[in-house]
This record gives sequence, C-alpha cells and structure tokens, in this order.
Amino acid sequence: MGRLLVIGGGAAGSAAALALHKAGFDVTVYEAHPDAAEDIGAFLTLASNGMRALAQIDAAPAVTALGFPLTGMRMFDGSGTERAARPLGEAEDPTLRYRCLRRGDLNTALQAEAARRGIPVRHGARLVSVHEGADSVTAYFADGGTATGDLLIGADGLNSTVRRSIAPTARPLYAGERVFYGRTTDAPRLGATDVITFIRGTSVAFGHTASPEGETYWFARVAAGDPLTPEEIAHGTPARHRDLLVPLLREDATPAAAIVAATADDILVTNATELPRGMPWRSARCLLIGDAAHAASPATGQGASMALEDAVILAKALRDAPDRDTALTTYEHLRRPRVEHNITVSGDISRGTHTRPAAPAPRPGDGELIEQLEWNGR
Repeated sequence: MGRLLVIGGGAAGSAAALALHKAGFDVTVYEAHPDAAEDIGAFLTLASNGMRALAQIDAAPAVTALGFPLTGMRMFDGSGTERAARPLGEAEDPTLRYRCLRRGDLNTALQAEAARRGIPVRHGARLVSVHEGADSVTAYFADGGTATGDLLIGADGLNSTVRRSIAPTARPLYAGERVFYGRTTDAPRLGATDVITFIRGTSVAFGHTASPEGETYWFARVAAGDPLTPEEIAHGTPARHRDLLVPLLREDATPAAAIVAATADDILVTNATELPRGMPWRSARCLLIGDAAHAASPATGQGASMALEDAVILAKALRDAPDRDTALTTYEHLRRPRVEHNITVSGDISRGTHTRPAAPAPRPGDGELIEQLEWNGR
C-alpha cells in the first residue's frame, strides 16, 4: 500500500500513526481540533497492557515522562472498611506500571512524538465525509480540503464520522451511569501516591488517587435512569456537579465527600456510553479502531489501553499479511473477542448487573497478547 490516512489524533490515532510509520508505511494524521489539548481536565489510567503496546512502538518514554505511576489498588466499602488490596498489573517493571495522566497530555505527547518522527499531523481538519473508489479512498474536510490514500483508519472516537460511512445505523448506547471527573490540590493527603483507591459506596462508585505534587484526581459513577442531554453536559457548572455529588457521598463513612467538596472548578461530567457489539468495523478501504469501533463504559478503565493494543496489532497485520483484505480480516479476528468482552463486562458493572471481583478475570486474548504485541514477532 501507499498512503494511509488516520482520522483522529487522540491516543488511538496517534499511536496507530506511530506503529504504521515504524512498519514502513506513509501515514498522515488528520485531527479535527485546532490543537492537541482536548479534554485537558479529564484524567485516565493506562494499564500494563497499554504501556506494553507503547513500548513496542518506542513511545513509552514520551508517556512515562508524564503523570505518575500506580503500583497498587485498595478497595473499600461504604463503611470505610477495606475489602481488598493488591498490586496493579506488572508493577515490578517500571516500564509497564499503570500510569495516571491527563487525557489531553497523552494526546499532546503522542502527537509530538509523531511529529518528531516526521509524521504529518494536520490540526483543524474536521472530517465531513468519505468516498471509497475502486483504487483509493478520499476524505473530505470541513475547510474544503481533501486527502486521498489507499486505506483510511477511523480513530475519531465515540461520535465517529468514519463510522457513519461504514455502519450508518450504529449509535452509541447509554450504559446507565453518569460519570464525573475531578481534580483538586486542596484535598487532604490520604496515603501513598502510587495507589488508587476504589470505594463501593451506597449510591456512588468512587475512585481517587494523588500525584506526588499533591493533586488529587477522582472519578464518581452515579446510576441514573436517563442520560444527560448534550445541553446539560455543555451548560452544567462545577458547582452544580459538586452539589449533586456531595450529599450522595455523605451517605457513607469515607473521604469521598470531602474530596469532592474541596474541588473548585475542575469537574467534568459525561454519560457512560458503549457501542453495540457485532457492528461492522470495516469496508474495503476503511477501518475503525479504538473508541470509534468498540467504545465501552469506563468501569473497567481499559478504553485507552485497548486502543493502544489496536494500534500495534493493526500495524503488524498490515506489515505481515500478503494483502490489505487479509490484513484487516486478521486484525478483526484477533481484536473483536477481546474488546467486545470489555464492552460486556464494563457495561454490566455500570448497570449493576455484575460486581467487579477483587482480582480481574482473564480477558479473551490475555494469554496471547504479549506475542501479538511483540514487534519482532509475526
């Protein structure tokens, strides 16, 4: 193949560009936002599998320079009683430790690494439509520009424009929860900075951790029958979010209410959403990856890590297969069971039909993942 077009410069798209470039392909990233700092206030955790994927495309140093490592977790109930404690992932290997960082910082770092390697990243390129021909695929952008290549990779997230051309009837589904994210420097110190604490409260599932610099990052998942409307998300205020959460958290004897009460302006809210399993991921010259293909509710915390897995395995499939169709078929065969299992498990947790165990159950593909990600293996 000649030119590859990646639509979306988030974790999935930027990592895919890095992997494809390492595999020898001519690739360009097209990002709708005018800069890389989308969702700068929200945070995420990269699990060991995500860090392993980054290591295979030589991008781990760019990410380990950000945020801070997490080597353990603790689980409490609403009475404040500890119910479980364990190491996180491959905590003994500094390269593979879980990492807590802001989503916007991750995007910026991966895009900067792409630019450093000579991969073009075009900001302000908002996709409006895709046209597939017999010999090429063309992307049309809102500013009137176009780009033509041999394969177009849709890494444009939950509300993917590329997905509309591949699976026009597929729509994100509400997973039964509203999810709040916050950050504060005013919460009291609550122990080690390399541990994330989860609280199964009466009305709220809560998690928090603190950086070595004293910033506390937290999330709260609240069951709700109806999703927030786009207007409620756009016009909600930190004070309104805080006033909703604090009374619910005060039902329990935990530090959660005090952490949220100490948070001033850095509070975001969104709906927990997921994509339907079994929907098409590809056409002849287009493929969906990351959240565009398999967005799940955030309950398992695996969204970004699985997107990074996608990037490496796609690049290897395109590198090693004899033709494009075989490569995309191989990629889908390897990825679909694993990521759709994550949609199921995460959605069940959000809807309250499944209780997360103290130790995670194996996911499909866990036994083969290291081999699949190993860059020098086929």
